[in-house]
Amino acid sequence: MSAVLHQPSLARRIAPVFQGFDGFLAFAVLLLACAGLLTMYSSGYDHGTRFTDHGRNMLLAGFIMFVVAQVPPQRLMFFAVPVYVLGVSLLVAVMLFGVTKKGATRWINVGVVIQPSEILKIAMPLMLAWWFQRREGQLRTLDYVVATVLLAVPVGLIMKQPDLGTALLVLAAGLSVIFFAGLSWKLIVPPVIIGLVAVSLIVGFESQLCADGFDWRVLHDYQKQRICTLLDPTKDPLGKGFHIIQGMIAIGSGGVGGKGFMQGTQTHLEFIPERTTDFIFAAYSEEFGLAGNLALIAGFIFLIFRGLAIALDAPTLFSRLLAGAVTMIFFTYAFVNMGMVSGILPVVGVPLPFISYGGTAMVTLGLGLGILMSIARAKRLMQS
Repeated sequence: MSAVLHQPSLARRIAPVFQGFDGFLAFAVLLLACAGLLTMYSSGYDHGTRFTDHGRNMLLAGFIMFVVAQVPPQRLMFFAVPVYVLGVSLLVAVMLFGVTKKGATRWINVGVVIQPSEILKIAMPLMLAWWFQRREGQLRTLDYVVATVLLAVPVGLIMKQPDLGTALLVLAAGLSVIFFAGLSWKLIVPPVIIGLVAVSLIVGFESQLCADGFDWRVLHDYQKQRICTLLDPTKDPLGKGFHIIQGMIAIGSGGVGGKGFMQGTQTHLEFIPERTTDFIFAAYSEEFGLAGNLALIAGFIFLIFRGLAIALDAPTLFSRLLAGAVTMIFFTYAFVNMGMVSGILPVVGVPLPFISYGGTAMVTLGLGLGILMSIARAKRLMQS
């Protein structure tokens, strides 16, 4: 009787909740999170509660990751269309009666002020993965055209706000799904060649294109200024070029080994603008140097390769496309942020994952990690 009534231990009861969690992915995230907390403690020491808030945001992201990881990929597929429709509807509402701050209309008041474009970072790959799953085995050119339209609508609405950084992330997530779905290289190579030619022409005719009064038509004035500042930040070193110049100075002054934790002069003398958000990589580079940068980049590479491995082993087309797209979101975040701080890409509002301060971005990262964990967990449970 005692054997029949014997209750399993608490550890055995909660073990199924953690069964299938990807340890390699969790390890990579933990290392990056530790780097983020160290950097935030130093760069945000005089920014009130930024360090504690950053830690709280990380805990919130971890909780979201844990919850989403319990949802099977098949159930995630159920949310694809509703979340996409909700996100696009809110973007239209923002265009009609959104909240304007600093010349940009990106927010809407629904009792609380939210930024709907953030929803599309996850909703876009969900929707496209759902679409290609439905068309599996019978893909035609028209299906890629429909996918392109589904992607172009929210990207266009976000660019109109204007919000180039978020539009770039949503575009990258959507294009990743389309590419992984099997888009022909014949359709990929021509736009790449056109893009390279366009960049070459912009660099070659920089003086004429960036002259006062020249109309770029398709770009807003501030977007034109960002590109022209990237090409030659010394033209306005105390104005539009200040961010790039100070970022490069901080990165270069860190040398090989860095100046040491809490010893960054560019950081603590407040020469680095937005040193806890978009330009936190400059603060990190100054204190930890080239060695620290290589370690950080290695952490991101490990995270990205682990995400791609999860995508490769995913049991269904939907989960494979979704995992690949989420992984490429992490890549785009890191590549664009490091590139803009280093002066090789225009300055856009893209944070560095797990390092930069920001609650909304951290929630998005938590959702993405939860999706990867869910897909990895589903595969492992099937094998067991």
